[in-house]
Amino acid sequence: MSDQTPEKTPEQIEAEIALQREQLAGTVDQLAAKLDVKSQAQQRVASLKDAATTDTGKPRTEVIAAAGSLVAMAVVLLLWRRRGDR
Repeated sequence: MSDQTPEKTPEQIEAEIALQREQLAGTVDQLAAKLDVKSQAQQRVASLKDAATTDTGKPRTEVIAAAGSLVAMAVVLLLWRRRGDR
């Protein structure tokens, strides 16, 4: 080694290696989580379900209203298209 860099003890080198292994393991775990599509989908579904329901598990009124509005719009659109075909 150069005159400016102090030599490391075997214990210091082993500690650095252990730290690098931990960091690498963390990186591998993060990459594996990003590639786990099934787990990501399950988390997304759970998040959406949590946002759409109350603490008791019942649907939120605004979700019911939005779903009702979508159904009504679909019915109106179908009726309008049918009427235009005549």
